[in-house]
Amino acid sequence: MKDVHKSSTEFARDPDGSFFDPGARAAMARFTAGDDTLALEAATAVRTAFHAVERIRAHGAQGRGLSSGALDILMRLSASTGDGVSIGDLAQSAGVSSRNVTGLVDTLERDGLARRVPGRHDRRSVLAQITPAGQAWIESFRGPTQAAMAAIFRDFTPAELTQLRHLCLRLAENQHRVSLHLDQIGATNSATDGGTDSGTA
Repeated sequence: MKDVHKSSTEFARDPDGSFFDPGARAAMARFTAGDDTLALEAATAVRTAFHAVERIRAHGAQGRGLSSGALDILMRLSASTGDGVSIGDLAQSAGVSSRNVTGLVDTLERDGLARRVPGRHDRRSVLAQITPAGQAWIESFRGPTQAAMAAIFRDFTPAELTQLRHLCLRLAENQHRVSLHLDQIGATNSATDGGTDSGTA
């Protein structure tokens, strides 16, 4: 499939000099029927930036075939100093579901980059552990990745990178809070519905 992506020539600048995507702005203006589009434009920009980073990171992987999710798990396993990491701990640190991590570990295990081992203190528990081949993969990936990230973040100041990191993590934190709130509403509604059903049965 051909790699389709936006060029900076497709972007325009607001009077204050900040970039915006004219196509996204027009689409969001129609969608909101004239209401403010800034948050929606920002969300679109985050997706555009994510895809840009993924494309350059894939190029740095030099066709090694790991998805960004599998690569993230492999890097976390590489940084582990213990006997391995539980699926639950990997899921929590990566901010994804345990089911998702299980599938990613399956992929890494199939490729010989990770393995499952029994826990030292509880033989019933299963830990994921990087293999020597996985560690060698990480070592070979380090140089190209650093070069790729240096290229895509060229001309960003340390302060801008810090602010970018902060804003992205603020988004993630807000999403987490919204999810907790929605879960609480769902639990309350389920309890209410259950009480109603039991009272009318």
